[in-house]
Amino acid sequence: MTNLLGEPPETLLPADPGADALAAGSTPAEVATAHPDSTAAWALLATEALAENRDLEGYAFARTSYHRSLDGLRRNGWKGHGPVPWSHEPNRGFLRSLAALATASERLGDEAEAHRCREFLRESSPEGYAVLVG
Repeated sequence: MTNLLGEPPETLLPADPGADALAAGSTPAEVATAHPDSTAAWALLATEALAENRDLEGYAFARTSYHRSLDGLRRNGWKGHGPVPWSHEPNRGFLRSLAALATASERLGDEAEAHRCREFLRESSPEGYAVLVG
């Protein structure tokens, strides 16, 4: 079905290369080491670091996940905007990276970046925003 409003289609990323290892109980650090292209592992590392108030590390991990995610989104037809649904599990690494990057940026005093990341998350996935930000 063609969208007559001209909105871009949803972008659905392929399975995360570390998803099986994470599901089997490997730590995010183990998975990121074995699969440096696992955006989910980097996003989880960011979340863990932020939970432990290691804000600079959380920022670096989130930024890694974010940039790897952007590369993956572009490879899968994303044109810089449009829906990236939370309901599609492989998209969650990207969406988690935006939430973590927003939190880390805010903690480091970069309010403009924090706001940009939250808005990007909200526009990409309202459901993801509700789950991750509230």
